[in-house]
Amino acid sequence: MFLVTLKSHHRLVLSVGDLRDTREPASDLLEEAYRAQIEEAVRRESERRIQESHDPDEIARLEALSLVSLSKSESPDLVPALMARLGPVRAALDGHGGGLVVHDSSIESTTVGERLSLIIDLDGACVSCGAAPGTLKGIQDDLLMDPEVVEVRFNSGMLEWFDDLQREFVLKHGGVTFV
Repeated sequence: MFLVTLKSHHRLVLSVGDLRDTREPASDLLEEAYRAQIEEAVRRESERRIQESHDPDEIARLEALSLVSLSKSESPDLVPALMARLGPVRAALDGHGGGLVVHDSSIESTTVGERLSLIIDLDGACVSCGAAPGTLKGIQDDLLMDPEVVEVRFNSGMLEWFDDLQREFVLKHGGVTFV
């Protein structure tokens, strides 16, 4: 058994069997185990921060609301309901004074019912942050997990806030669509 103590004081344990029973190099196994543990630590810390700064009852109320109904009625609860559906990326948005802005939304009829298509902007410090590509991807992925959301795209006006290198990176590697 191998025991590795990471800088974060978390311990990573790999058994000899883990290393023998695969054709993957030990470094790949270690990298994957480290990634999984860090992902879990980030998730737990994000949940803690969100619980500290937001009322859990209000989050539950917002999560229970229909995004399609909120969009149809142009409810002011739409953005808070979208924020309530975000995972760890919400803690990053909250921590940096950022938030979502719905630039446009439309209801699409699908074989499983009506679903929401979104075009989103960011506000606050998030708009020109170097981590924005990851933030955008996290927002997209979290919102697409909701069964009422069919599409998440971002307003192309956001690209003006990035410098040339950030813009090129987010367009090439960001995994998100701008319209």
